[in-house]
Amino acid sequence: MKILVLPADGIGPEIVAAGVSVLTSVNDDRKLGLELETDDIGLASLKKYGTTLRPELLEKARSFDGVILGPQSNYDYPPEDEGGVNISAKFRIQLDLYANARPARTRPGVAQGKEGLDLVIMRELTEGFYADRNLFMGNGEFMPTPDVAMSLRKVTAKGCERIARAAFELAMKRRKKVTAVHKANVLKVCDGLYLEQVRKVAEEYPDVELDDVLIDAMAAYLVRDPSRFDVVLATNMYGDILSDLASELSGGLGLAGSTMANEAMCFAQAQHGSAPDIAGQDKANPTSLILSIAMLLQWLGEKHGNDDLSKAGDDIDAALDAALADPATRTADLGGPMGTKAYGEKVAALLN
Repeated sequence: MKILVLPADGIGPEIVAAGVSVLTSVNDDRKLGLELETDDIGLASLKKYGTTLRPELLEKARSFDGVILGPQSNYDYPPEDEGGVNISAKFRIQLDLYANARPARTRPGVAQGKEGLDLVIMRELTEGFYADRNLFMGNGEFMPTPDVAMSLRKVTAKGCERIARAAFELAMKRRKKVTAVHKANVLKVCDGLYLEQVRKVAEEYPDVELDDVLIDAMAAYLVRDPSRFDVVLATNMYGDILSDLASELSGGLGLAGSTMANEAMCFAQAQHGSAPDIAGQDKANPTSLILSIAMLLQWLGEKHGNDDLSKAGDDIDAALDAALADPATRTADLGGPMGTKAYGEKVAALLN
């Protein structure tokens, strides 16, 4: 199987290097047969090729089983007509990566984590309130007059049905509960369609409990008692906001893994940004990306019926638990002494 590695911007090269060191270690030790190939995106690509994402690289990605994608410094990119392509958005739309799984779990020994938190937010990625990806041509955000700004939200029956199915399939492997987040009391048409499709899919999964919660109430419930939730299903922006909240409650965004996938391929991507203020200083916590790589291995293992890949993903997750449980093997953001590189090496060593 082939994995494409795209380090990107800011702390991206450092955390990707740490993640790849863990992946290479387990790949070599267990003879998983993974082939890794690295290419440029982001500011490095802009300098070299005049664009943050070359069209030929996007097409090349289609031939890989998985991709490891580093964080991007979108605020530092020029306008798109000058080469500043929004990389994540372009991959999501062009490759139809509609399912974004974002787990949040309080890790043993991480004192700031909320007790009882163990959930996954299943977020739709290709439509919703994100106006830059809602139209076939043009942009869904515009100003009809100088003093009025408008934005379009897109919700489709197909988009709702397939993300709901992904959530219910995941719930069947966990605690068999799905919570659908919405604002149907106000957005009666868009969120009404969403709930209609979710309930239709739920009929196919009688063993899974379904409830629905308003988005504003959901934010409060997560803080009050996150243990009541298992799989949280949400449209694009709701899921984006709630996943950051859930991750912070688990101990911080640096601990939050993320994958985006369709039926054919999966991307591992840290949930946090590029943190240019600490780039190149060996200070970044690579846990998020390492966990995302573990999730990628689990996804590949399930898709291809390869237990060795699935177990490798599970073992990386367990090694992260072990590293985080010991204050001596944490990074500085969690009060530990380790830098990015040393932390990655420690996690790799715990796998042997």
